[in-house]
Amino acid sequence: MESNFTEEQKYIRAKKKVKSIKGFYVHLTVYLLVNGFLLVSQALSHGGWKIFWEWQSYSTMIFWGIGIAFHAFSVFGMDFILGKKWEERKINEIMNRGKNNTWE
Repeated sequence: MESNFTEEQKYIRAKKKVKSIKGFYVHLTVYLLVNGFLLVSQALSHGGWKIFWEWQSYSTMIFWGIGIAFHAFSVFGMDFILGKKWEERKINEIMNRGKNNTWE
């Protein structure tokens, strides 16, 4: 199906994909910097690191982290976790298990 596209169309699609990946990494970097700053500033303003035991300290991290996860899935899709390489490894693993007659 990919062969139906011209080189220019392929280039435009690839450029769009790279832009979305770059956007994800910028989002992730901002997430890490902002949440790191928030944790340090909360710890310093509340007199120590005991803040790490209070769940409210993590609320921004948790909810924004859920947003980061959705952003990752929109950019990378399910290949991010269970991609083609995983499928091929699993198929080979099961086929090799079958050679030894040890099906589970």
